[in-house]
Amino acid sequence: MRITENELRGKTVMTEEGLYLGIMRNTTVDVRTGELTGVLIEPSDDVDPRLYHLDGQGHLIFPFNSIKSVKDVIIIGGK
Repeated sequence: MRITENELRGKTVMTEEGLYLGIMRNTTVDVRTGELTGVLIEPSDDVDPRLYHLDGQGHLIFPFNSIKSVKDVIIIGGK
């Protein structure tokens, strides 16, 4: 089954341990290959952003390959 990037936007993102991270807002792409390289997550108020890598707009940055599952929510593994 294929999932488009548009289907990921706006989904709730949680860790494998059940921590609510926030809402998936965008992805990053390698301009040479077109490969998705990262996901940008708008952090929830309960997340300490100092514990994560951030972009210039304050979104949490996770490698695209850290996505473990996509159903009603996106599950991220690792930090």
